[in-house]
Amino acid sequence: MRFNYQARTNKGETKSGTIEAETMPAAVEALRCEGLFVTYLKKEGAKSPQRIRFFEGVSNKDVAIFSRQLAVMFRANVSLVESLRTIGAQLPNQNFREKILRISQTVEAGSPLSAALAKYPDIFSVFFVSMVRAGEVSGNLSEQFNYLADYLEKQYYLSGKIKGAMIYPAVICSVMVGVLFLLSYFVMPNLIEMLNGVDMELPVLTKIVIAATNFIRGIGGVIFLVGLIGLVVLVMRFSRTKRGKEFLDNFYLRIPVVRNLLRMLYMSRFADNLSTLITGGIPITQALEITGSIVGNTVYRDVILKTCEGVRKGQTISSILFNYPELFPPMFSQMVLVGEQTGSLDKSLLVMVKFYEREADRAIDSMLVLIEPVLILTLGLVVGGVVASVMIPLYQSMGSV
Repeated sequence: MRFNYQARTNKGETKSGTIEAETMPAAVEALRCEGLFVTYLKKEGAKSPQRIRFFEGVSNKDVAIFSRQLAVMFRANVSLVESLRTIGAQLPNQNFREKILRISQTVEAGSPLSAALAKYPDIFSVFFVSMVRAGEVSGNLSEQFNYLADYLEKQYYLSGKIKGAMIYPAVICSVMVGVLFLLSYFVMPNLIEMLNGVDMELPVLTKIVIAATNFIRGIGGVIFLVGLIGLVVLVMRFSRTKRGKEFLDNFYLRIPVVRNLLRMLYMSRFADNLSTLITGGIPITQALEITGSIVGNTVYRDVILKTCEGVRKGQTISSILFNYPELFPPMFSQMVLVGEQTGSLDKSLLVMVKFYEREADRAIDSMLVLIEPVLILTLGLVVGGVVASVMIPLYQSMGSV
C-alpha cells in the first residue's frame, strides 16, 4: 500500500511525499527510521487524512529541563531559532517535541518567543510567558530561563513529595478494602457455615462480622460500591465547577489535619511566584494578578486580587495582608512590610519561601510518621477482629466438649 505523508525533519523543516508500506504503523516506523517526525498520514486514495495524535502529556519536569537547556544554549551564544530546533529535535516527548519545533518556526517567521509560547497555555503558564516577555524586554533571557528552571524544579520536587505522601495511605486503604472483600467472598462463607453448626450463643463480635459479611456479599455490598463510585464521580464533577472549586478550596483550609500544611504551601507559592516576577522586572500590580491566577486556591486568589486592587489605589501589600491573619500569619505580613520599607520586597519574599518550604517538608514528614502506624494498626485491628470473631466461638465450643 502507498501512503501520503507530511513530516518534519530534525531541523524543523516540513517534508511531504509518499511511501510504500504494508500497514500504517509500518509506514510511521519507516519514516521515523529516516529521521522524520510524522504529523499527517493517509492511505493513498482515502477521503481524508488521518492525523496522528499523541497522548503523551508535558510535565513540569519536561518544561524545567527545556528551560535549563535553553538557558545554557543562550550562554553559548547560540541563536534562539537554532537553540529551539536543537532542543526540540532531541526531546524524548514527541508531543512536546512537535510543539517546540512549531514554536521555532513561529519565531523564525518574526514572532517574539513569548507570543509563540503563549499559543500553548496547556504547557506554558501565564507566569512562564510573563517571565519570558520580561526577559525579552530587559535582554536577559538566559537569566530568566535559569529562574524559570529553578522555580519549576522546586515545584516539581514539592508536588512529587506531596503525591508520594498520599500514595502510601491510598495503598494501605486499598489493601484494607481488598482484604475485606477477599475474606467476605472466599474465607468467611465456609467459616460461617461451620459457626452456624456450633450449638451455642455466638459472641457479639462474631455476629457483627457475620452480618457485615452477608451485607458485603448481598445487594448491600453492590449498592455500597456503586454509591461510593457515584459519590467520587459527583465530587470530581462538582470540583470542576466554579462554585464547587470555591467550596472545596475553603473546605480544605478548614480540615484540622491538613490546613496548616496547605497554608504553608500556598504562602510559599505566593511568595515564590511574586518574588520571581518582581525580580524579572514585572510591575507589582501585574505580578500580583499573575500570582493570583496561578496560586491554586480560590480563597488565596481572591485575597491576592483584592491586594492588587488596593495597591492600584495606593495601599501597601502588607497593610492588606494584615487583614487576613487566618491566611497570612502576622510574621509573613511583617516580613512583607520590612521588604516594602527597605525596597527589597523580592529578597524578603525569598526568605519566606525558604522558611515555608522547610516547614512544609517537616509537616509532610510528620504526617507520614503519624499516618503510617495509624493505618497499619487499623488494618491489623480489622483483620485481627475478623480472625478473633471466628476463633473465639471455636475455642469456646472446644472447651465445652
